[in-house]
Amino acid sequence: MVDRSPDVAFRKLVTDAEDGVLLFGITPPRLSTTPERIREITAATLARLEHLNVDGLALYDIDDESDRNSEERPFPYLPTMDPAAYHAEYLDGWNRPAVIYRCVGKYAEDELRTWMRTADTDRVLGVFVGASSKDKTVLTRLSEAQALRRSVRPDLLLGGVAIAERPDEYLRLIAKQEAGCSYFISQVIYSADAVKSMVSDYYYACRERQLAPKPILFTLSVCGSVRTLEFLQWLGVGVPRWLENSLRHADDTLAESYEHCLVNARDLIAFCRKLGMPFGFLAESVSIRKVEIEASVALAGELSGLLGRVTDPG
Repeated sequence: MVDRSPDVAFRKLVTDAEDGVLLFGITPPRLSTTPERIREITAATLARLEHLNVDGLALYDIDDESDRNSEERPFPYLPTMDPAAYHAEYLDGWNRPAVIYRCVGKYAEDELRTWMRTADTDRVLGVFVGASSKDKTVLTRLSEAQALRRSVRPDLLLGGVAIAERPDEYLRLIAKQEAGCSYFISQVIYSADAVKSMVSDYYYACRERQLAPKPILFTLSVCGSVRTLEFLQWLGVGVPRWLENSLRHADDTLAESYEHCLVNARDLIAFCRKLGMPFGFLAESVSIRKVEIEASVALAGELSGLLGRVTDPG
């Protein structure tokens, strides 16, 4: 039985992820939110997560991606707090590690350097995200941020993004691994087949190159409305047409998507364990609707059970 007490180094849970890492993803409050309201939101979030047996939080860094998709965004883009600042200033009540996303194109090298130098690497991990399109103007390129981390803070455990819908994604994963990534977190997945193809390609490519495959954490997100579905698709999530039809015509879209997430989770657990591929999960809600957030918390609880963990009954 793996010791998952908060004082166990999270880097070991990531690097030895044979039995499955489990994270819960949240988006920091909007930049316009008052400090008092931020504290209220944070308290409500921590209360929801109190009895979940998760290894840590993932704190997203939101960027404007209109350059990637010219269609109207189903939910408007509203700037949010810097996840590193939110973690430092408001999440002192969270006693487990946090994965801090960095959309590196938003930050000058000096800003990234300062963050890396001050990060508590026993409690903080990073995920570097590159530009949403090749034409986007950026302050720091992904390759530059990766090189900066190698020179400034090589002990900062670094992760990368995995997008199963992209052709030859496994080659990108290997390139990121060679650039210093110790784990990967997928974009939201709704097609287990696409994910299994990516994982299989990556696993066997690593074997050919005599590399140890790094853990891939699969992001599962509930969908409680047609508008949420459209937002997922706007983000680039591949939703099979049969599933899109089911979600659009379901009497209860949230229940339908929730069950599909569990089906995918069971499928991916069996597939990865048979293959010998280290893996994990991240549960999240892309919507700020309370019913979808609560469903994502329930999903994390069920994922904990599927991974053989015991949830604190509280």
